[in-house]
Amino acid sequence: MAAAGSPPEWRPEGREPLLGSAGAAAGEGEEEEENRDVVESQEHYKSRWRSIWIMYLTMFLSSVGFSIVIMSVWPYLQKIDPTADASFLGWIIASYSIGQMVASPLFGLWSNYRPRKEPLVISTAISVAANCLYAYVHVPHSHNKYYMLTARALVGFGAGNVAVVRSYIAGATSLTERTSAMANTSACQAVGFILGPVFQTCFTLIGEEGVTWKFLFLQLNMYTAPVLFGALLGVINIILIFAIFREHRVDDMGRQYKNINSDGEGSDVLDQNTEGSIDHVAVVALNVLFFVILFVFAVFETIATPLTMDMYSWTRKEAVFYNGIILSMIGIESVIVFMVVKTLSKKTGERAILHAGLLIVLVGFFILLPWGKKLPNIQWQEIKNNSIPRTSPSEMLAPFWSLPELQLPSNHTAEPVGCPVTQSWCLNTPMIYLAQYISSDVLIGLGYPVCNVMSYTLYSKVLGPKPQGVYMGWLTASGSGARILGPVFVSQVYTHLGPRWAFSLICGVVVVSLLLLEIVYKRLIAFSVRYGRMQEENC
Repeated sequence: MAAAGSPPEWRPEGREPLLGSAGAAAGEGEEEEENRDVVESQEHYKSRWRSIWIMYLTMFLSSVGFSIVIMSVWPYLQKIDPTADASFLGWIIASYSIGQMVASPLFGLWSNYRPRKEPLVISTAISVAANCLYAYVHVPHSHNKYYMLTARALVGFGAGNVAVVRSYIAGATSLTERTSAMANTSACQAVGFILGPVFQTCFTLIGEEGVTWKFLFLQLNMYTAPVLFGALLGVINIILIFAIFREHRVDDMGRQYKNINSDGEGSDVLDQNTEGSIDHVAVVALNVLFFVILFVFAVFETIATPLTMDMYSWTRKEAVFYNGIILSMIGIESVIVFMVVKTLSKKTGERAILHAGLLIVLVGFFILLPWGKKLPNIQWQEIKNNSIPRTSPSEMLAPFWSLPELQLPSNHTAEPVGCPVTQSWCLNTPMIYLAQYISSDVLIGLGYPVCNVMSYTLYSKVLGPKPQGVYMGWLTASGSGARILGPVFVSQVYTHLGPRWAFSLICGVVVVSLLLLEIVYKRLIAFSVRYGRMQEENC
């Protein structure tokens, strides 16, 4: 129906043909009907998806900024400030999420009324500056732990832009595109969380001493190189936002329409019908479920280093290195999960997969409960009597299967290893065997990305066509709150009561979340389905 000389009609795969506004010239009688549908040219389609891919990258880098130092914060904190204890570690890790929790609603509100390029660039610049500050926290002669706390809080504040990312993607995709787009967004975030420690593992090859540039007062070592790498990625992200990112907005049917964020492009658009109210019960329930998902994963990541140092007598460097290897394997597993779950959701629906993911996470934490009678090596014994052998990986696996002994790298320092006697539970709590730990890692690494993808997808669909900046800000804030409480939970409950109490409480939280999902199960449907504009598939 396009007039002569007009650009060819472009229809993305899976979308019904749309009538072009240019075709209205063919007859006045069809003008009103045809103006309801605005064609998307091939150029616009490609520009829209290039912008969405920039948002994927921004989400990935935001997650990497959190996790790239998660395995090394504790040993680095001990190195630069001996006065810091395990409780302060919890606050340093939580400071990232405090910053993000404060910033997310603000950036979300900003993006509802102004071009999204503004909050995206400003927030990324804040993260770059904060990463550079982290690289210099060793320079002051005192109070180094507080400088680290400030740096991580500012990195988190910059990461508040994930609310902008999610609201943009929700508004720039049709309903048929949104499941895949939101799944990709969640995948990028989850992969960033998981692969951040992999980057950290690579940088352990630099060593604790590394290289010092005195004229810059910079020590490039296994602790500072990751954040400088993150700063470099942030600069690249800003350049890409300026060069490629454009504002786009479509309705549930994929038609362009006018929005307050417009930067002057795509003026031939329509206003969208947003009649109907959002199901706030479903919104609150999904925020709670998302809180639980992020909480258990924050506990999982935070507890890895202290748990393996306590149970297996690993040194700081060994704990960072081996946990990085384990998480890299989980990262590969997660990529496979993301590929499978997008296809599986078309057959079973998002709600059923979310339910299954929570069950897998529950089993993963249940496996971590200590069993048996063998106690971990006690750190005061290691100090007093060097003849007491360290627990080798083969001994830790012995109750499950026999393997040739794996030799850990020799430790030539006087660093104390084992479970500190100051943690009273070390004297009476059975050790968690390495087979338990790895099995749990595999299950949680499977369940977390499944839950993450499905919760975001359902949330976006429940919100529908209304501006999602503030809502996405609150969802991000709920996840940030979970990452605040997760590390604090580890530093308090794990340190004082031990793994048995810690993992039992986590299992209880997941069970409660499963009950909540059952209660609101039928309400977790798309906005357009709720008001009868579209039919639901895979109920």
